[in-house]
Amino acid sequence: MINMVLIGTGNVATHLFHAFLTTENVKVIQVYNHLEESLLPFKKHTATTTSLSQIKDADVYVICVKDDFVAETAKKISFKKGIIAHTSGSVELLKSSAHSAVFYPLQTFSKNVEVDFKEIPFCLETSNKGDNELLEGLAKSISNKVYFISSAQRKKLHLAAVFACNFVNYMYSISEDICKENQVPFDVLSALIKETAKKATLNSPKDVQTGPAVRKDQKTIQHHLDQINNADYKEIYKLLTQSIINQHE
Repeated sequence: MINMVLIGTGNVATHLFHAFLTTENVKVIQVYNHLEESLLPFKKHTATTTSLSQIKDADVYVICVKDDFVAETAKKISFKKGIIAHTSGSVELLKSSAHSAVFYPLQTFSKNVEVDFKEIPFCLETSNKGDNELLEGLAKSISNKVYFISSAQRKKLHLAAVFACNFVNYMYSISEDICKENQVPFDVLSALIKETAKKATLNSPKDVQTGPAVRKDQKTIQHHLDQINNADYKEIYKLLTQSIINQHE
């Protein structure tokens, strides 16, 4: 049995907590947050604390806090003998402990939206190779996709993920705004969004690029620009259009 302490109660921590509740070989023995009210959803399942000095002895401590506080939090619990792993995609492997590690689930998380952990890739890294087996076992207890990846690779992967997820989602929000302005249901675009994502995962995205930019259809491009009232949206359209044209020349 792997005993684990979760540090944090945000989106990632909440999803990890519920995922590990269903495993047979992992037990979350405690959850930490500095705010008592944030711990209320966890109290009926496990022990909780608002003090890092009172966290229990465990095999693994998983830090799920904002990137700016990862190093500080890890340092405060560095006196513990277990593996101290953070879940950040952009923070490098720390050196605050002889058993520092990374336990990064590559997925976008919202507290009230369920995810299938079996399909979520976990990117692992350890400062002590002797910890590889335990950390890998922890990840494989909830996921079928586990990889050992260096800090340098993970930082680039996180950058790629921002383009693939965060920026793409912002494009969806622009589409939604345009639909709302013109009283068109955003749901009309659902099939297009799903098919685009499907093609991009089954092929090289560059090879399946479509639209007026890749065709260099200047009349359609200008017609679109004439319809955009939001200055930011217009600049984004121009920049993306030109970038697509440059890529396919």
